[in-house]
Amino acid sequence: MEHIEGRVRREVRAMTRREVMTKAIARQLTWMQAAQVLGITPRHLGRIRQRYQRFGISALMDQRGGRPRRKRIKPGTVELLIRLKRDLYADFSVRHFYEHVTEKHQVRVSYNWLRLMLQEAGVVEKEPARGKYRRGRERRPMVGMLVHLDASTHEWIVGLPRQDLVVALDDADGRILYGRFFAQEGTASTFAALEGVLRRYGRFLELYTDRGSHFCRTARAEQGPAEEQNGQVTQALHALGIRQILARSPQARGRSERAFGTLQGRLPQELRLHQITDYQAANHYLEQVFIPDFNRRFTVKPAQPESAFVKLPGVELELVLSAREERVVRNDNTVGYHNLILQLPPSRYRTHFVRCPVTVHQFTDGHLGISYQGRLLARYDRSGELLHPATTTPNKVRAASAQPPGQPTDPVPAAAPHWRTRSRLSHFSARTPQAGEGAGKKMSISQTAHSTSGGNSSCPAASP
Repeated sequence: MEHIEGRVRREVRAMTRREVMTKAIARQLTWMQAAQVLGITPRHLGRIRQRYQRFGISALMDQRGGRPRRKRIKPGTVELLIRLKRDLYADFSVRHFYEHVTEKHQVRVSYNWLRLMLQEAGVVEKEPARGKYRRGRERRPMVGMLVHLDASTHEWIVGLPRQDLVVALDDADGRILYGRFFAQEGTASTFAALEGVLRRYGRFLELYTDRGSHFCRTARAEQGPAEEQNGQVTQALHALGIRQILARSPQARGRSERAFGTLQGRLPQELRLHQITDYQAANHYLEQVFIPDFNRRFTVKPAQPESAFVKLPGVELELVLSAREERVVRNDNTVGYHNLILQLPPSRYRTHFVRCPVTVHQFTDGHLGISYQGRLLARYDRSGELLHPATTTPNKVRAASAQPPGQPTDPVPAAAPHWRTRSRLSHFSARTPQAGEGAGKKMSISQTAHSTSGGNSSCPAASP
């Protein structure tokens, strides 16, 4: 018992000496103050300092415990590490700092020794004690079974407004499948993340998200989500056959929360180190450098080597992953959408789309589009201007495709048959103005339906 107590006393005394000497080396204490704290004379402290300069940090340890001597650390290593951590890597975590000094500065020390040394020198704070025991949820056995989608608002670049980092994380191996900065998390950022994962990897089985307003609808405040969900994201997931799981608390999304803790402790520091000052360059660095390095360091091996991702050939993801609203085409082949007039161009599929129900899409890049029966008809910019308008009418396309090869085409025949002219313009047939209607007044949808299709208000048939 006396041997054990004596050993403990020697270890405590050696630990105190090492802490004080490390602070003196870090210039947080003067050597005279260190001698007073240790209760030794300055002359004896000078001997200890000389042994440290000759043998390194191991000279400060008490070697009378019978254990083998530890590997010697060069005398200048402690000063180098403290200077690097304080001047160049002040905002790096200990693990992040250890990776950089071992890979880029060729310092060969153990992580635990570095951590204890920095804590004793007062350069970093000691980590708080762990909380109570909790059993972690088991990972999915295969990749592609469950994907976490979440965002974190943080000051990623010093001096710029905060933005949201949207990240899609695979549950099986912890790999980042998608990551990008957005000014604000919402429906558009969700669709962009889903499109990035689906195009690169394929369709997955389940999506795990929080209860944000763009993910679900809450009927009453401070209550759970409503039973019936028909939001834009929910409709898109249902169309793709992906099951949506809504987390009940942040603790339930611990896997993604811990990943964001790692991202917040590494990404801002690396952006500063590489002098990146705008989010466009940050997105490029995130995709090309940071995410591959993150996956190389933190990806774990899944329980099963197979993959649950399924490719989606032939699926128009751009139409599915977009905010959609239903509209009816007006008499002049225009569609109204949020104070914009979207003009439909001539199409090779139909002569016109008057009174046809169409879908207006708002894509993730901010552009607009109009589709009919799952086929995109036109694309517009944010102001409603048509992008890449068609320059050939449907009849000219049919006439050109019907000509035998080697013969000249004549898009405007000299004498067209009367029946062809009437059938081509049948949906704009003349009529006698009704009572109370001026010559310049536009026809209503109901009047047009009565004059062209006998009162039927559905989308009129048009020959392709």
